[in-house]
Amino acid sequence: MAKIVTLGEIMLRLSTPGVSRFVQSESFDVVYGGGEANVAVSVANYGHDAYFVTKLPDHEIGQSAINALRRYGVDTSYVVRGGERVGIYYLETGASMRPSKVIYDRANSSIATAKYSEFDWEGIFKDAKWFHFSGITPALSDDAAELTKVALQQAKKFGVTTSVDLNYRKKLWTPEKAQSIMRPLMQYVDVCIGNEEDAELVLGFKPKGVDVHSGKLDIKGYHTIFKEMKEAFGFKMIATSLRESYSANHNGWRILLYDGNDFFESKRYEINPIVDRVGGGDSFSGGLIHGLLTRGNQEACEFAAAASALKHTIPGDFNQVSEQEVMTLLKGDASGRVQR
Repeated sequence: MAKIVTLGEIMLRLSTPGVSRFVQSESFDVVYGGGEANVAVSVANYGHDAYFVTKLPDHEIGQSAINALRRYGVDTSYVVRGGERVGIYYLETGASMRPSKVIYDRANSSIATAKYSEFDWEGIFKDAKWFHFSGITPALSDDAAELTKVALQQAKKFGVTTSVDLNYRKKLWTPEKAQSIMRPLMQYVDVCIGNEEDAELVLGFKPKGVDVHSGKLDIKGYHTIFKEMKEAFGFKMIATSLRESYSANHNGWRILLYDGNDFFESKRYEINPIVDRVGGGDSFSGGLIHGLLTRGNQEACEFAAAASALKHTIPGDFNQVSEQEVMTLLKGDASGRVQR
């Protein structure tokens, strides 16, 4: 298996119990998560040597975040300690027509104030096969944007394949700011992952005939935008999730992959009920990275779709499934029967 590196922020997640509202709750459920950390856990579960790179404060909450990663086999050797705080996000899980809500409390977290000179880039990328980041990390601060740029430059210096999940977050920056930072970074990216909203707000490309809120998707619109993105940035591969949102508990789910010549579309999954959709996109990224490293393009697409469909059934940010469990679903066993 391969050495896979991800860079980003891991946060403390405080969730309301069940589907209760913030104003109702007298306690919170505690887990840790964050885009690139979630990807690291996924690929570690598939047997890869997963390394998560970040900066965390040198106190017990920072250590708890590290322990959460180590629990699932993620290597934290290159985590820098220092800074003032761990970022927090509060989650209210929606139900039926009521959407989930997220409130961030992450300003001035340790990774947002980190300098690129604090990291051992040679150690981080020596023998690495893949580097993954998301659009969330450079959105944290100007320092984090510079850190991301240097990480990408170092990854290319060491001949590492790079991927990005565009992951636009309107609570962190505007489309104008996102495009000014992210578009120049795309010259270092081999594999681009993002949904239709991300492509429009982060890179300025909008597919035609796409209305996720109505549950209707025109695949041809994606074909056109993928070709335009390939022409503009030279990506080797482009992938998107095709989510059809019928309610907070019921989604259709499939994956589309473009390798510059051909399009690959996965089987469609009906996810109903959704247990926890946070981390669903990250589980898709993790599944796709593993698939592209170990399989052909169609098989990689199918693996990513099945892995991320399973994540929607698991509480917390991390996708806690093995390769064998994904393969069982791929072989057609979606019955949910007890396995004895």
